[in-house]
Amino acid sequence: MIGESSSQPTNLPAEKLLAGQDNNLMAGYVDESLKAWLSLSLIQGLGGEGARHLLKEFGSPEAVLAASVNSLRSFVKPDVASAISKGIHDDALTPTLIWLEDQQNHVITLADNDYPQALLNISDPPLLLYVKGRLDLLNASALAIVGSRHATPQGISNAEEFANLLSDAGLCIISGMAHGIDAAAHRGALRGQGSSIAVVGTGLDKVYPAANRDLAHTLAKQGAIISEFPLGTPPVGTNFPRRNRLISGMSIGCLVVEASQQSGSLITARQAMEQGRDVFAIPGSIHSPQSRGCHKLIKQGAKLVETAQDILEELTGQFAPFAPKPETPQGDSPQGDDLPDLIGFDPVSMDTLCQRSGLTVSQLSAMLLTLELEGRIAALPGGLFQRIH
Repeated sequence: MIGESSSQPTNLPAEKLLAGQDNNLMAGYVDESLKAWLSLSLIQGLGGEGARHLLKEFGSPEAVLAASVNSLRSFVKPDVASAISKGIHDDALTPTLIWLEDQQNHVITLADNDYPQALLNISDPPLLLYVKGRLDLLNASALAIVGSRHATPQGISNAEEFANLLSDAGLCIISGMAHGIDAAAHRGALRGQGSSIAVVGTGLDKVYPAANRDLAHTLAKQGAIISEFPLGTPPVGTNFPRRNRLISGMSIGCLVVEASQQSGSLITARQAMEQGRDVFAIPGSIHSPQSRGCHKLIKQGAKLVETAQDILEELTGQFAPFAPKPETPQGDSPQGDDLPDLIGFDPVSMDTLCQRSGLTVSQLSAMLLTLELEGRIAALPGGLFQRIH
């Protein structure tokens, strides 16, 4: 019988999942059959693999729903076959159909050209996705940035900075809209040119956590929020590890900024490794619990990174970058008194300070010398600088 999960990638174009359909009519077909797709996705006990297998056998959601119980029993358990034959009452679809009246809201199915093509190569691609926001981002080159919900101030700063620089380099940043590193990554990415996608573990009619409501509204306008879970789905704990496979699956790589050894972000990193994605980790203090997960990943083969440029060099040729943002006008450049805040509390290189400040090496050198003489920063071996006060 068909189970809930699959151990092999789908490795098929979306249209191939609908054997027997005319590919030239596919876009119109999806529009006309949306209620059937929604109904199939709501069948209790069917699961993603079961639904995909039935689509290959019968050719369309309508054909699956119209099939006899006996023919369905050849592919699924008897109780699931009965549920399919009984169908889904129209009342169950009404909230979604009303939700779709908002032009920001979409349902994207496996047969839709907007469906994230990267997800077709993971072991369990969702039958459909609920999307709020920009559809063009679903197939953009993307990098996942994840980490601890209980992040340190330096971790928050690192997540925002890396996300901003990588977004400006042309990558859409994907995360889970949780407290801490996730939210910081979204904020940083939204300031860049690549924007950001949040993959959530609830229905899109709910915002979780509620404290990120403003962030969710910004993502819906400037980026996108997606979920495989139907409207009305509450924040159930088991849904969040499941959604993590989509965060990694839609990305060409995954950066872990901070993580304890029990952090859920390690699940995302492990799934990224299993999906053949590059995994990156930022090292931290050996005394910090929030660094131990990153250090564990590095020991397991994740690539240690200190700057956004380290990631971009590893991903060379895997995405087409946007044009860089215009340089900061000279009149808006940071002054010497601003530099300690830009340095933060971890040692940084001159290259990193150039990226953060928009200043040249010669401009920075004069300011740094003044701050060093004032005792506000220290010059360390290896060309690094550290804030003292």
